[in-house]
Amino acid sequence: MAMGASSAKAVEEAADGAGDGEDGAQLRRRLGRADLRAVPEVRRALRELLRHWGGPGCSETAELLTSELVTNALIHTDRDAVLTATVGPHGLRVEVRDFVGRRPRLRLPDAGDGTHGRGLVLVQSLADAWGVRAHGVGKAVWFELDGGAVS
Repeated sequence: MAMGASSAKAVEEAADGAGDGEDGAQLRRRLGRADLRAVPEVRRALRELLRHWGGPGCSETAELLTSELVTNALIHTDRDAVLTATVGPHGLRVEVRDFVGRRPRLRLPDAGDGTHGRGLVLVQSLADAWGVRAHGVGKAVWFELDGGAVS
């Protein structure tokens, strides 16, 4: 993909039948370097993917946590990133891969620090599982939500 205006455009793939079958539905987007316009675009695309998924409030939580991961990747790396959201039989998995090896730090927000420092605290508090894994060049930060599924 060429850099420039087209890099701000997202590549989106959505499978038919959200939640059907073993693979479920997937959203994949390439996020342009420092393009914060991608945050509301990703929220809208995720909302569409999750329109028939999860219990009350689940898709809103997924949108919030996804916004945090996308924003962190775009602000703290100054590089492109790739978002993958997959709905499967056991819930939702969202992963944001960037191309910088520096791992994010979970830190307690400072009351005088405005809105900074809360993203990973929200992810830790609201996700059923989350983590960071090395990924070749860079890392992937991910979370999972079960969508209120009863086992």
